[in-house]
Amino acid sequence: MRFRAAAMAAAAVALVGGGVLNAQFDRDRVIPGGGIFVQGWTGKIDASSVRQGRMLNDSKFVQEGSALHVIAGPATTYWNPANTATGDYTVKATFLEPKFMELNSHAHSYGILIGGNKMGTDEMTFVYCVAYGDGNALVRGFGPAVFTLLNTSPNAAVHKAAGVGQPVTQEIAWRVKGGRAECSINGTVVAGYDKAQLVVPGKLQSTDGVYGIRFSHNVEAVITGFSMTKG
Repeated sequence: MRFRAAAMAAAAVALVGGGVLNAQFDRDRVIPGGGIFVQGWTGKIDASSVRQGRMLNDSKFVQEGSALHVIAGPATTYWNPANTATGDYTVKATFLEPKFMELNSHAHSYGILIGGNKMGTDEMTFVYCVAYGDGNALVRGFGPAVFTLLNTSPNAAVHKAAGVGQPVTQEIAWRVKGGRAECSINGTVVAGYDKAQLVVPGKLQSTDGVYGIRFSHNVEAVITGFSMTKG
């Protein structure tokens, strides 16, 4: 009896664990009418999405008035090569997830990238700061291999959706000034790094470079106020 009970408990744990594992590895959606429809912009999907047979046009990126609207199937990095920043600068935008978890079984992220170099190639480097509608933040980059500076973790500054299908808004900004780069979410600095921590082999080529937006897979957001200011 004890053996049977232990076996049943182990099976239950395996089932729950398998469910969590499957949730973490949801396959990318294919968004109908996908493609990039904003002049000057381009993008690149992650290698994990390529391995699923996904393509850049499996996500949809459009302009609606002054807003940018992304419905991501594959995890995608978007940028306009004309958008570059050097020296001291701030890049910011507001992200509205209209229906939290509408396209996924768990929270996924969106945010801003800076320091982009060799964009569109297998050697591209950049760092990004993103928010999740469940109150988590993450700072990660490509150098060109993936590196993590801040693991996905709860932060009081990050807004939480009231529930599945409810809207949630995040204001995200990178500020590069002097020898430091800081990411803030909803007006609070959630992570900061000296340039000496960022501009090293395996991370950034420079904090100067292209700035853009970063989306995990299976998530939608409307972006307003995307801009860069000097100083």
